[in-house]
Amino acid sequence: MPTDGPLAVRMADVCKSFDGVKVLDGVHFEVLPGEVHALAGGNGAGKSTLMKVLLGAYRRDAGHVEVFGRRLDAASIHAAKAAGVGMVYQEFSLIPTLTVAQNIFLDAEPLRAGLIDDAVMRRRAAEILARMEVAIDPAAEVGSLPTAQWQLTEIAKALSQDARVLVMDEPTASLAKHEVDALFGLIERLKAQGIAIIYISHRMDEIHRIADRITILRNGRNLVTAALDEITPQEIVAGIAGRELAAQVSYGPRSAAREGKVLLDVREVSAEGVREATFQVRAGEVLGVAGLMGSGRTELARALFGISAITSGAVVKDGQPLRLASPADAIRAGIALIPEDRRLQGLVLDHSVRTNLTLPMLASLRRWGLVAVDKVRAMSEHLIEQLSIAVARPDAPVRLLSGGNQQKVVIAKWLGTEPEVLVMDEPTAGVDVGTKSEIVRIVRDLARAGKGVVVISSEYPELIAMCDRYLIMRDGRVAECLDAREIRSELDLELAVQGLSA
Repeated sequence: MPTDGPLAVRMADVCKSFDGVKVLDGVHFEVLPGEVHALAGGNGAGKSTLMKVLLGAYRRDAGHVEVFGRRLDAASIHAAKAAGVGMVYQEFSLIPTLTVAQNIFLDAEPLRAGLIDDAVMRRRAAEILARMEVAIDPAAEVGSLPTAQWQLTEIAKALSQDARVLVMDEPTASLAKHEVDALFGLIERLKAQGIAIIYISHRMDEIHRIADRITILRNGRNLVTAALDEITPQEIVAGIAGRELAAQVSYGPRSAAREGKVLLDVREVSAEGVREATFQVRAGEVLGVAGLMGSGRTELARALFGISAITSGAVVKDGQPLRLASPADAIRAGIALIPEDRRLQGLVLDHSVRTNLTLPMLASLRRWGLVAVDKVRAMSEHLIEQLSIAVARPDAPVRLLSGGNQQKVVIAKWLGTEPEVLVMDEPTAGVDVGTKSEIVRIVRDLARAGKGVVVISSEYPELIAMCDRYLIMRDGRVAECLDAREIRSELDLELAVQGLSA
C-alpha cells in the first residue's frame, strides 16, 4: 500500500450528539491512500454518523478532519466533495423520477450553449457503468429499477465526482453474487489508482476478502484498529456484538413445519414478475424464498400482500379464494409484509418510534372514536420490550435509530397486528451480526407460536439457520421446492439457485 505523502483521511477526537445523546465520543480514524479500510461496529456504534461528519453532512461538535492534508473546518458537503470525498449511502439519495444518467450527474450536468447536453450525459454515464461491468440503461427512470440497480447507480454517482476517498456504506446489501464480484473487481482497480476506500459492512466474508485494515467502533468510541491478518473473524464478531457469538447458527428441525395446517394455498398465481407460482405455507413453518436478482422474489411478496394485482390463479385460505386487491385486503386475511426497503417502504422517518410502532393498529387502539393515548403507549412499550428495541425516547423520530433498530420497529409494528402469515423481504439486510441473530430468533419464535413465515433473503447463512423448506425462483417461476434436509450448506443453496446439481 502506498504510504508516502499525507494520509487520505485523518479524523481526531470527533464528537457528535443528537438530542443530548452522544453518538460519537472522541473517535480517531485514519485511512491511507490506496487502502481499503473496513469500518465495523454494531447498529448504533456510530459508523454512518462518523462518515457523514467526514462528508460534511453533519456538523461535528468537537474534533477535526483532514483529507489529503487539507483541513475541513466547516461542515460543508461542497467542501468535502472539493477535497475528493464521495459517499455511497446505505439509505438511497436518488430521485426516482429522474433517469440513471440524470441522477449520476445531478448538479454537475454537462452543458452545451448553456443547456444540459443529455446525449453527452448518457454517454458518460454509460462509460462509468461499463467500468463497473454492470448492465443498466442510462436512460432508464430510476423509479422503475429494482433495488440492486439503485445501489449500483449510487456507486456510479460517487465515482462520477472523481473521488479520491470513496466511502461505501453496506454497498452489497442489495447485490447478487455476480454483482458483488464485479464491484470488488472495481474496488481493486480503484485501490491500484491510489484511491482510499472506506468500507462499511456487517459481512465478515466481504471484510476479509476486500479490506486491508479494520476499525471497530462500539458505543461511539474506538475499540480496535488492526490489519486483517492480525485479527480473527471471531474477534471481529465479538468486537461488533459485544459478546461471543457462534460462527454459524445451526438449524433445528420442527415437526410442526411438516404437519401444520395449511394457512395459504397458492395455486398457479401470476402477477407482475411472477408466473404460475404454486406452493403452500403451513402453520409453524419457515418457508425460505431464494433466487437471483430479478427472479421474482420481491414480486411474489408484493402479490401476496395485495400491492401487485394477481392476474391469474388464486390464493386460498380455509378453502376459499382470497381477494387480495390491496394491502388492506391482505391485512384482513391475516397477512403482513416486512418490506425490502425499511426506510422508503416500512417507516415514516420523521414520525416517532411510538407512532411507527402503532400505525397499523390505530383502529384497535381507539376509545370513543379517538385514538387512546394510554393504549398507544402501552402497546408501543410492549413491542419495544418484546423485540428489545434500543430506544432512549419512544417519542423521538424513528430516523434517529440505528439501521438494526429501525428494522426491529418495522417487524414489531406488524407483529402487533397478530398476523397468521408474515412475509419478510430481506429482513437481515444491513444489520449487524448481533441483530441478525436476534432476527433469526424472532423468526423461529414466530414459527414455534404457529405462525407461517415466508423469508425472502440473499443472506444464505440466515436462510439456512431459519428455514424448513425452500422455494427456488428463476425467471418469475417457482423452479424447485426443497426440504431443509436437502440443503446442507451455503454451497448446496447456491447450486440450487443457479440451477446446478451438487
